[in-house]
Amino acid sequence: MNQKIYRGYQSYQYLDAGTDFKSFELVKETTLFPDYVVPVSEDEEARAKKLMDENIVISLHEHTFKSPANLGEFLEFRRWGRDFTGFEGLARSGLDCVFDNLMNGTAMITSRGGWKWDDVLYDLGMRLSDIAHQDMVILGLTTDDIRRAKKNGQIAFVPSLEGAAMIENELDRIDILYGFGVRCMGIAYSEGNALGMGLKEKSGGLTAFGKQAVARMNKLGIAIDVSHSNDQTSLDTIEASDKPIFITHAGARALWDTNRLKPDDVIKACAAKGGVVAIEAAPHTTITQKHPRHNIESFMEHFEYCVDLVGIDHVSFGPDTLFGDHVGIHKALSEALSLSASKGSHPYEQVEYVQGLENPGDCFPNIVRWLVKHGYSDEDIVKAIGGNTMRVLEEVWWDPRKQGHGLGK
Repeated sequence: MNQKIYRGYQSYQYLDAGTDFKSFELVKETTLFPDYVVPVSEDEEARAKKLMDENIVISLHEHTFKSPANLGEFLEFRRWGRDFTGFEGLARSGLDCVFDNLMNGTAMITSRGGWKWDDVLYDLGMRLSDIAHQDMVILGLTTDDIRRAKKNGQIAFVPSLEGAAMIENELDRIDILYGFGVRCMGIAYSEGNALGMGLKEKSGGLTAFGKQAVARMNKLGIAIDVSHSNDQTSLDTIEASDKPIFITHAGARALWDTNRLKPDDVIKACAAKGGVVAIEAAPHTTITQKHPRHNIESFMEHFEYCVDLVGIDHVSFGPDTLFGDHVGIHKALSEALSLSASKGSHPYEQVEYVQGLENPGDCFPNIVRWLVKHGYSDEDIVKAIGGNTMRVLEEVWWDPRKQGHGLGK
């Protein structure tokens, strides 16, 4: 589906592994677990392929790196600052644009806590240097970049950050991140920061400084994400923003009672402002009472609930996957990623992987097959897999070619 111009490039192949950087054995970009394809008829498969071939496909939230095969080496691997993009896996993904959220919570080159300014810039600069040495993935800074990637068989890479702790109390750091290519940023991760409260905090919302930061992101053209912000911070951010915002990777708390998912009032407020909620698939998140085993059925139950709640124009997908043993990484990094703050109180079935949504290379073909199989119209599928996101980006991202700035009079 949606073939890309992949020529076999592997990350940092322009350097000498073992000499220029420490070499780690990394996972393969093929599936680690039994492959799963949503069962469809030949006609449905053809329709799914046509929809992906002819329309823009965007994931609002992924981590497209390849993890070490030995997860005991993960923190050492991260401290070297080189994430290896899964180019081969992306080539089969059907994606035209991916919001890549790096791994800044585990960027521990200068600290043991992550999210430090120097480490985030190291993370960004190193990743973009690698991307600059190949031609399938391009930097996605405008909606025209996304359309160009689609036309040319490429993928637009949108650097994104899940939280803003690294800016501390410096508004101008948001401008610097924009200069590094960041086009989507969260308010807070699990821990609160100078802008607002994360999932760990049961009270408190957007701070006065947070309101200034929201205004600056609006002016610069950075999309705002509240996926990891607590409920009040999410509501405050939606109200403070002049532009629509994203919930790039979440689900409906009404289906599974956990802080990691959003209550109806937050989802409604996001949609009322023109924003989009994207459904995530990180292991043991979007499960439901009806489907306590996390798989594509429970994931799509969250999608359908949100569509019923706010309409198809405000729902999309941000699977939040990676190339590697996602469950194993969660176990290895549970403290660093504050995963205890995201778990609900109901018992659920532990899985080794999320069937049908294991990694960035497999998610969207299965999502589109599922939508086709369940009778969604072409128009609604096009909105959900990229159209809704493009509508928001056209309003949020700043583009001098469309706004008349810097062109002279």
